[in-house]
Amino acid sequence: MKPNLPLSLALLAASPSLHGQDAVATNHVTGESIAPVTMQKQVIIGRADSLVGIADTATAGYVGHDELARRPLLRPGELVETIPGVIATQHAGGGKANQYFLRGFNLDHGTDFAGSLDGVPLNLGSHGHGQGYLDINYLIPEITRAVAYRKGPYAADVGDFGTAGAADFEYYDQLPTGLASFTGGTHGYYRGLVADSAKVGPGHLLYALEGFHDDGAWATPNDYLKLNGVLRYAWDRGENHFSVSAMGYHGDWNSTDQVPLRAIETGVIGRFGTLDPSSGGETYRYSLQGNWHRHGEDSLTKAVAYSYFYGLDLWSNFTGYLDPVDGDEIEQRDRRNVSGFKLSHTLDRDWAGKAVSFTGGLDFRADNVGNGLFKTKDRARLATTREDDVSILGVSPYVENRVKWTDWFRSVVGVRGDLYHFQLDNDQPLNTGGRSDALASPKASLVFGPWADTELYLSGGYGFHSNDGRGVVSNVDPGDPTVSVRRSE
Repeated sequence: MKPNLPLSLALLAASPSLHGQDAVATNHVTGESIAPVTMQKQVIIGRADSLVGIADTATAGYVGHDELARRPLLRPGELVETIPGVIATQHAGGGKANQYFLRGFNLDHGTDFAGSLDGVPLNLGSHGHGQGYLDINYLIPEITRAVAYRKGPYAADVGDFGTAGAADFEYYDQLPTGLASFTGGTHGYYRGLVADSAKVGPGHLLYALEGFHDDGAWATPNDYLKLNGVLRYAWDRGENHFSVSAMGYHGDWNSTDQVPLRAIETGVIGRFGTLDPSSGGETYRYSLQGNWHRHGEDSLTKAVAYSYFYGLDLWSNFTGYLDPVDGDEIEQRDRRNVSGFKLSHTLDRDWAGKAVSFTGGLDFRADNVGNGLFKTKDRARLATTREDDVSILGVSPYVENRVKWTDWFRSVVGVRGDLYHFQLDNDQPLNTGGRSDALASPKASLVFGPWADTELYLSGGYGFHSNDGRGVVSNVDPGDPTVSVRRSE
């Protein structure tokens, strides 16, 4: 695990703040006090434009319901593009994970961009296609309440894959209104969605069902078919809020891979043609998660536990037909079960007249992965390059401290520890074994102001992304055991 240390210096402009009125009033005629009236709880949904006194860095933000409702979101990847400076492109068919870019830097399929859904981490390490693979095609924009984001590795609760940034997608517990929609168009495009929530017992039951299909303009139809479902039950009990969510997603598609220009210029294929119509993929994800948080007078406790099954078969042909008989198609396979939990507790205190906040947290995650690389033709396996069973165990404690030293200066200081153990089982004895490693990542922000509704932030921190377990443990090339792949320590 190799840390990176960025440093940011930024200004954040703010709008004027709002001040509340006193809770107790006086009758100016009689001089008697008027008892306070308890009003019904009001929920305001929108985007927090002013983060003065709230944000820990100049690169943190929150995209709320108002902005999401105003934007036409034609694909789940556009949820990421609500974050300033982030681009999510699509290639090789609609079902493959996006390619992410932040401030012009290529983050591949999520190697340095951490995603989560209501606190559940979504990046997949030691993945069959790419380290940190972040597939968000199963997100449903219409039931997404908000996107909370941080750019840079300055938050102690953000760990693996969060070097360049992180985003947490938040689903509704209760929809503002039910909806049913169907959209149809050319090139085999259609999408249907039904979503609603209803009062059931002490809480609310939310459901959403989505069906999607698109062929695109390709000579070999993309034939991307997606089926998606969400079921969530949420309820309150005193200061406690609970939710339990079950989700399921399945997608399959034909790929729109790159093609050589000379193949088009010589008429071998058309502009929208392909040299290998069998390229494409199939994927699925089935998950169960439970969330709990409790707001006390001077504390906040959060917990999430989760487990999900995931699978991907991806057929690609990067080089065309160097092999004139069987071609150069490969299959990358990934099967895994992911289980874990996240705990955090925040205490707010007054220390010598200064507002102090202390947060402690613990993340635990276990991945049991079976992946493989195969030579294929028309999606039929011809030979095995390698097959591996990879177990990944991650334990990550962290602490963070906030102090408001004066009216114009506050600090946020934290440190995160990440301990990983990789266990690899391979048919090659030299590529079987286990390794462990640990890393400490300090982070800090100094905030000055506000002056003229402006704050000045000075932030620095270490971030990292873990390595693929096969690269961590393997010693020799699986195709040629005489070739060493172990790098010097």
